[in-house]
Amino acid sequence: MQSYTIGQAAQLLGVSPDTARRWADAGRIATRRDEAGRRLVDGRDLAAFSIELGQDGNENDEPSYTSARNAFPGIVTAVRLGDVAAQVEIQAGPHRLVSMLTREAVEELGFEVGVRATARVKSTSVHIDRS
Repeated sequence: MQSYTIGQAAQLLGVSPDTARRWADAGRIATRRDEAGRRLVDGRDLAAFSIELGQDGNENDEPSYTSARNAFPGIVTAVRLGDVAAQVEIQAGPHRLVSMLTREAVEELGFEVGVRATARVKSTSVHIDRS
């Protein structure tokens, strides 16, 4: 299973490393130490926490005054395989993205829960809001 440093986990969750450390200290994210003494987060634990975090909402967060880019780095939270097609869910900070692709592509890319991935979105229409 893939593991992530606190800094990598913070990036995938869309928060600062200090915030991720505070969450780990408070027991919100399970961590372990490697041979060098660095804190690591198991990919499955990070995926579960990212779902929880995404469901909490951002009601108390400061509004964002930037337009989102088309790349959403995150972590795979679910993979559903069919005979030919597959569905992959990614939690990118507070954003849940779902993509349909071929089973072959999922297998070639090694997608499984806890693996880091980037969702890239192409659209003919983009809406930008200022909160």
